[in-house]
Amino acid sequence: MTIAFTICSINYLAQARTLGDSLKKTNPDILFFVGLVDKLEGVKFESAYTPEYPMIEIDKIDIEEFQEMADRYNITELNTAVKPFYFTYFFKNYPDAQNVIYFDPDIIVFQPITEMLNNLTKHEAVLTPHINTEITDRLKPNELHHLNTGIYNLGFVAFRRSAANLAYIRWWEEKLRYECYIDLCNGLFTDQNWMNFLPVFVDNVHIERNPGYNAAYWNIHERKFLYSENTHLVNGKHPLIFFHYSGYDPEKPDVLSKYQDRFELSERKDLTDLFRLYKDSLIRNGNAYYRNFRCSYIKPTKLLRYQRVRKWAKKPFEFAINQLRTI
Repeated sequence: MTIAFTICSINYLAQARTLGDSLKKTNPDILFFVGLVDKLEGVKFESAYTPEYPMIEIDKIDIEEFQEMADRYNITELNTAVKPFYFTYFFKNYPDAQNVIYFDPDIIVFQPITEMLNNLTKHEAVLTPHINTEITDRLKPNELHHLNTGIYNLGFVAFRRSAANLAYIRWWEEKLRYECYIDLCNGLFTDQNWMNFLPVFVDNVHIERNPGYNAAYWNIHERKFLYSENTHLVNGKHPLIFFHYSGYDPEKPDVLSKYQDRFELSERKDLTDLFRLYKDSLIRNGNAYYRNFRCSYIKPTKLLRYQRVRKWAKKPFEFAINQLRTI
């Protein structure tokens, strides 16, 4: 059995539903769950917006001293900090699950993940690097950004059941319990930099360099897209397995991602159909509806820090310099 899950708060359920729909279409044998960093008590969705996928609320998976984590982190940090705890939950509560895979909610899966599952029979885990080739300009993001925010993108990671992986996940839990901040000056960027240790601590980790995996704004300088014979292809020959629409907002449909300045969507005609598909899917799945829900774990005292994190996300190094000046 293979389990796939995502993590989000209610305001991101349109993305989670879109991901779930794509998995249901392409990989119907995979069990899909939504890890919900939010509370459903007192929430009543309109019938058209009731998700069909099981939602497991974060306070139901027995994280020790979870409320302290919730008080410690802003919502972005909290959503990433709980990731290893969900891996533990699924491996513990689904003994038949041999593989557990995480996808960020802002992903569409376009093909069966057969090759990935085959790799998990031969390897302990599968990671995707942010980039496979060098960057030849000074636009964002570049290699320096990736050195700060992690070599691997944690919008995806897959583990098979093994003693080595369970031990690593326990270590990861304890790191993220206290050190899942967005704090470049101290070497932290949510959960991502900790994953740099996985290929070091665990033998036989597969680094997936196939350009059809985890295509996103940070690597499209090395990837061109083509739709041919009912299949999206990357660089003319690789089927697109999944695309990661990080930083895309359907209310600003002409902006490829708010986190980059390398490409205008209007310049990348090869991406037009992929982004139109995603925009239409989010609208159909209730993006405007869910955005009205405020996460239960955002407290007023966190709002200023959350706004500062949003400012950092747009100008990471300027933010880091300003942080240094305050020391």
